[in-house]
Amino acid sequence: MRLHDLKPRPGAKHRRKRLGQGESSGHGKTSGRGGKGQTARSGSSIRIGFEGGQMPLIRRIPKRGFNNARHTTRYLPVNLEALNRFEDGARVDAATLRDAGLANGPGVGGGIKILGTGDLTRKLTVNAHAFSASARSKIEAKGGKCEVIAKKHQAPKAERSKPEAAKPKPAKS
Repeated sequence: MRLHDLKPRPGAKHRRKRLGQGESSGHGKTSGRGGKGQTARSGSSIRIGFEGGQMPLIRRIPKRGFNNARHTTRYLPVNLEALNRFEDGARVDAATLRDAGLANGPGVGGGIKILGTGDLTRKLTVNAHAFSASARSKIEAKGGKCEVIAKKHQAPKAERSKPEAAKPKPAKS
């Protein structure tokens, strides 16, 4: 057997589909695009759900039920390992993290959450909106402090009172 005798196995290679080569080819005339219209034109692409300008089904039907995604708090995550760039004994807060480029992005409204990925090698006072349990333990193990920033619209957990039990309404006489 020589190199010029080598051939691919039967059925392994296919001819390229040649469009527009006459009606008898099976791919002539409209070249597999059907009749006239938007999809027959070159460069046409219609987004999912588009109904030709008619009000789409997803917008016609009523929206019911509760969606919790609207009310979630989105935090910008900052890993513990990234805090090693600050000096020993430094105070790290939201402004410092943004200046360092560690907390940038669209989720700034929810706040910053310190996550426990990696090891901390310095003693820091960290001021953030939330801490994971592992991050809090690692910071405190190095002698640092975790200070939680209270959100504008709610009081700190210790100050929040429990809702009073519903009082029965007096009966009408």
